[in-house]
Amino acid sequence: MNETMLFYGLLLLSFLIAAVVFSTLFFIKAPYGRYIQRTWGPLIFNNLGWLLMESPAALFFACCFVIGSNPKTLTLWAFLLMWEAHYIHRAFIYPFQIADGHKKMPIVVMLFGVIFNGFNAYLNGQYLFSLSAGYPNAWLYDPRFLAGMGLFITGFAINRWSDHILRSLRLPGETGYRIPYGGLFQWVSCPNYLGEIIEWCGWALATWSLPGLSFALWTIANLVPRARSHHAWYRSHFPDYPQQRKAMIPRVW
Repeated sequence: MNETMLFYGLLLLSFLIAAVVFSTLFFIKAPYGRYIQRTWGPLIFNNLGWLLMESPAALFFACCFVIGSNPKTLTLWAFLLMWEAHYIHRAFIYPFQIADGHKKMPIVVMLFGVIFNGFNAYLNGQYLFSLSAGYPNAWLYDPRFLAGMGLFITGFAINRWSDHILRSLRLPGETGYRIPYGGLFQWVSCPNYLGEIIEWCGWALATWSLPGLSFALWTIANLVPRARSHHAWYRSHFPDYPQQRKAMIPRVW
């Protein structure tokens, strides 16, 4: 079995596992954050856990770029910038901004994150920088790239804005939860998740690739059930929670 066959076998596996994860997470809440469960084994501080599980995505993707065999066109540099803009923030900035960094998550959750992020970075990076037919500079003017980049930037902005609102809810020393207001929280409970889904759907469109589509579906599979759980949690814990809010899609769901 050569590398190309192995790659596409792993890609097919990623689609199949995403379907399983999507259905499973409607019944089992991932045990971190407000759903932490000590029965999942030893714990690690949140900020360290986020750093360890997100950093492989930034590092592996950059390695794929450096050693990739495809010509380093401006388009590939644009893809590198898009990916690293998200993951450098998520791995090396976000962990030190979260208000509950002193709280803990199960080590097993962190390890699952390490495996997924490394695997996902390999699929996307190896395809873009080595196995694809290449992306000429003219791809920067293709409607798929332009629309995808627009979605990516929009989702990136929504995600960061919503995270900022959530971080601002707690005063120094507070550990509880409050009802978030402002921004897209006016209409939905989880605009940060909505932003991330838009972001990676934009990535799938901009790259026009099966690995990009796999990542978008994985993002949906992970975040849609969690948004549903968050929405129900807010409603059960806050009697005055705004009735007009939906879980993640304004006026729809």
